[in-house]
Amino acid sequence: MSGSVEIPLRDTDEVIELDLDQLPEGEEVLSILKQEAAPLHTWVTLALEYYKQGFAEDFEKILEASRSDANINYDNFEKDQMRALDSLAAYYVQQAHKEKNKDRRRQMFTQATLLYTTADKIIMYDQNHLLGRAYFCLLEGDKMDQADAQFNFVLGQSSNNIPALLGKACIAFYKKDYRGALAYYKKAMRTNPRCPASVRLGMGHCFVKLGKIEKARAAFERALQLDSQCVGALVGLAILELNTKSTESIKNGVQLLSKAYTIDSTNPMVLNHLANHFFYKKDYQKVQHLALHAFHNTENEAMRAESCYQLARAFHVQEDYDQAFQYYYQATQFSSPNFTLPFFGLGQMYIYRGDTENASQCFEKVLKAQPGNYETMKILGSLYANSTQQEKRDIAKQHLKKVTEQFPDDVEAWIELAQIMEQSDIQGALQAYGTATRLLKEKVEADVPPEILNNVAALHFRLGNLQEARRYYESSLERSKMEAQNDETYYSAISVTTTYNLARLYEALHEDDKAERLYKNILREHPNYVDCYLRLGCMARDRGQIYEASDWFKEALQINQDHPDAWSLIGNLHLAKAEWGPGQKKFERILQRPSTKDDAYSMIALGNVWLQTLHQPMRDKEKEKRHQDRAFAMYKAVLRNDSKNIWAANGIGCVLAHKQCINEARDVFAQVREATADFSDVWLNIAHIYVEQKQYVSAVQMYENCLKKFYKHHNTEVLVYLARAYFKCGKLKECKQTLLKARHVAPNDTVLLYNIALVMQKLATQILKDEKSNLKTVLSAVHDLELAHRFFSYLSHAGDKMKFDLAQAAIEARQCSDLLSQAQYHVMRARKIDEEERELRKKQDDEREALRQKQLEEQQEKLRQKTETEQRMLEQRAQFIEKTKNLLVFDHVAEDKPKKSGGGKRGRRVEDDIIDDSESDDNAAPKKKRRPRGSGSEGEGGEERGRKRVKKRRPKGEGGEGRKGRAQKPKKEKKEAVGEDGLTAKQRKKVVSKAIISSSEDSDSDKEGLKIDERSSSGSESGGGGGGKKRRILSSGSEDEDANRSGDNKGSGDEGRSRGSRSRSRSGSRSASRSRSRSPSGSRSGSGSRSRSRSRSRSKSGSRSGSRSPSRSRSRSRSGSRSQSPAGSNRGSGSEKEGSEGRGSGRDDEGSDKGGASDSDGGGSGKGASDKSGDESD
Repeated sequence: MSGSVEIPLRDTDEVIELDLDQLPEGEEVLSILKQEAAPLHTWVTLALEYYKQGFAEDFEKILEASRSDANINYDNFEKDQMRALDSLAAYYVQQAHKEKNKDRRRQMFTQATLLYTTADKIIMYDQNHLLGRAYFCLLEGDKMDQADAQFNFVLGQSSNNIPALLGKACIAFYKKDYRGALAYYKKAMRTNPRCPASVRLGMGHCFVKLGKIEKARAAFERALQLDSQCVGALVGLAILELNTKSTESIKNGVQLLSKAYTIDSTNPMVLNHLANHFFYKKDYQKVQHLALHAFHNTENEAMRAESCYQLARAFHVQEDYDQAFQYYYQATQFSSPNFTLPFFGLGQMYIYRGDTENASQCFEKVLKAQPGNYETMKILGSLYANSTQQEKRDIAKQHLKKVTEQFPDDVEAWIELAQIMEQSDIQGALQAYGTATRLLKEKVEADVPPEILNNVAALHFRLGNLQEARRYYESSLERSKMEAQNDETYYSAISVTTTYNLARLYEALHEDDKAERLYKNILREHPNYVDCYLRLGCMARDRGQIYEASDWFKEALQINQDHPDAWSLIGNLHLAKAEWGPGQKKFERILQRPSTKDDAYSMIALGNVWLQTLHQPMRDKEKEKRHQDRAFAMYKAVLRNDSKNIWAANGIGCVLAHKQCINEARDVFAQVREATADFSDVWLNIAHIYVEQKQYVSAVQMYENCLKKFYKHHNTEVLVYLARAYFKCGKLKECKQTLLKARHVAPNDTVLLYNIALVMQKLATQILKDEKSNLKTVLSAVHDLELAHRFFSYLSHAGDKMKFDLAQAAIEARQCSDLLSQAQYHVMRARKIDEEERELRKKQDDEREALRQKQLEEQQEKLRQKTETEQRMLEQRAQFIEKTKNLLVFDHVAEDKPKKSGGGKRGRRVEDDIIDDSESDDNAAPKKKRRPRGSGSEGEGGEERGRKRVKKRRPKGEGGEGRKGRAQKPKKEKKEAVGEDGLTAKQRKKVVSKAIISSSEDSDSDKEGLKIDERSSSGSESGGGGGGKKRRILSSGSEDEDANRSGDNKGSGDEGRSRGSRSRSRSGSRSASRSRSRSPSGSRSGSGSRSRSRSRSRSKSGSRSGSRSPSRSRSRSRSGSRSQSPAGSNRGSGSEKEGSEGRGSGRDDEGSDKGGASDSDGGGSGKGASDKSGDESD
């Protein structure tokens, strides 16, 4: 495009025309512009033309000069000023972006800032000015919000401003709002479909981030169509091809990268991707060349980080770890936190250098950026597993657990997890090892390594599963022998370790001969194996062979002169023999070595040496205080290095106790016990504190708990402590028993023997002084005193001088002798008391025996009398039944209801005497009612009430015969004809059918006036009607039970006293008698004695009866029989007469309830027992 620019000459109308296609030198044009004082718009036009033609320096010079030399004396010159300032500022921003020198770049940014600030003062809200300033903020990187605000302002004035839309798209992409960025790109495309290829390139990157690969590919291809030299589009397509990972696509991707490299060989993005490709081709020289070239051709830190990473991993693969470390470190300085690969590589370099702390920090950064990264968690788990800090070990456990949850088939992770859990969770470690071995067998199909078998066996050993541990150790040895064919050196070492562990197992199984043989076999092959010498020495020490043990320890020292364990064991031998000085020197030697100057075991042992001297009697208080301070200093030094050392804390508590700071010592021991409950010493020390505080019960309980918890067998030392507590609280018997238990364990301990003798002496003295002691206790005390005398006598010349005073034993022996000389008096006193007590007990026993014999005789006599009475009654009953069974026999005659009878008429004949026992007087509660003496019973007629009682007594046994005789002696002759049933016509009219009575019981008593005698316990229970003058017509409700009872009643002929009777008929009767003797069968019998009883019975038919008779005895027969024979019905005499024929029929059963409610007492008249007539009942 050709054109020209006219420069007007000063003070003339002429112009200088410059052809744009053939622009002169910039200096020449600049001098013309200055000389002619050309207007500013001419300067700006020429400057832009020079920029378009690639003369950037001329562009810069012209615009810089225009700021001071251009003519602005024309209208709207401000717009030209804005164009000049904004164009020059944009040029500086562009140059600064390309500048590699940081100082130069900073200078250009400063110049651009000044220019934009100057422009702000002219026209602040010019769109082009705002866009330029916004892009300037965008390139600075840290002023994204300012740029966004200026783009928004421009879009507010012009919503389709393409530069503003593209700026907003860049900001959205930077903020990871890929959908928003894509929307701005699309709007710019819709506004101007002829946008440059870079717009399509931006859309392609948005599609990639959104996962729309095909659309991204289409965008990159469209960008190439618009601009075949678009390097960004070529790189984007190349990456898409390479990520497909097929052979053809990788080839296409490399070709695209090569094409991009041909177009722009300095593009860092192209160079880095080519370096990555050649890394996988293992052409590490090209990798280094391309990555280094990329590093020097960019100032972008992300690009530089990528270049350094490519260089670092190339050196890493070539095992040039120093160069790799350098470039990894440099990459971490340039990279963003999200680019984690350099940190991962740098962590590996730190591990190689042994710097686990920095390595852990690197991997923590990786894990922070990628929380679920599998490899990082595994590496961190391995690093923290070997840490001495429990917190990091816990973190390692957590990481490895996550790894095993995400990838349960990872054998290495399970093994790492098991190794971490070995110290804290043995059971969990065994489970992890079990999972690892299962995966090895099932998934990997490989044999279990001997190392794992050895570890599993060691865990079983710690759990006490000794046989299981033995099995795994033997399996490990077999595997080691098989694997030794491939790598003899490695597996031979594993075999030696396993053999040593197996020997330790044999020690635990008390198979010392096998353990010793294995140790010696190891020493034959590996004579420098120090641990075997030490174990052999320990076995000899446990057998009591101190000198042999010392020899083994010294052999270990010949191999390693400074071995701390050997010196410690030798020192312990000295301490066991109370050789404090030599033992102290051994432990001091350990602390003198620089490598073991802080050895906690040696310092605690020295503290124990100083503490032990405090147990000995010491008169020098200064020396005692000095020893206390030394022991305290040793324990304190251990706690400075390890604040959780329970042995040192326990030692401090002991020192405080020796200083009489009892409460402080108790607090220290309590804290130690809270820290661990498996430390027996602290339990004993707490018990000692209780003894010092005179809390003997608590001390005894603590000692006993310690014995149960920590010692399978009796421990002599603890038993002595327990006996001491018993002794102090005065429980001498328990003290003696405890000491005897200890002596069973250590029979040769002279101190125990001394203590036993002393306790026996004290206990015997206590018993002998007690005047209430019995003979057996006194004799036992004398025996114990004799034993104590013998023990003290023996100890006074054969005791251990180092443990107690022999002279004191002799003194105690003499005291026992003195007590024995006085013992005879106590024995005699006890024997006298014992004899008195024995006599008293004998007397009491005799009295108790006599009383028992007397009671037994009385019981036998009562039983005999009862048996005789029952036998007699049975005989009488049999006689009565025999006499009366054929007395009365009636046929069943069913007639109409009886009519009311007159008061002067006598008794009625009853044809049906069979009683229905459907109802009985048992249902009615008996009521006692005392009736007036001498009152006559009301009969049916007036003549019956006027009759006198017969007071003549009858002899015993005549009841039945008398009734029978009277029945046969009629008082008044009857002239009526007697029918076949033995009844006269008049009598037959009186007979009422049983069925009719039971069905119309209420109506009979109320309407017709016939009073039905249903005396459930009088009329029915009397053998012959109880002296009633008239036969009773019984209802079905009470007849049955009355019949059952009547047959069982017998009279004894005893003397009775009639008190009169009174009966009231309420559709029944009410009667009273004086005796009450009932059996379950319904019979009542009276003995010869008098008795008084009151009874009242009520049957369901409404009859009530009451009886009262004097009697001195009650008897009940349990025959359970009920008789329904006519002969045993409610008439004792079976008299056919209405008047006085039944008179005295009740005499033969004084104690029975009279059938006719008679008041006879065995010999009296039954006159008053007659039924009321119908006209009198009301």
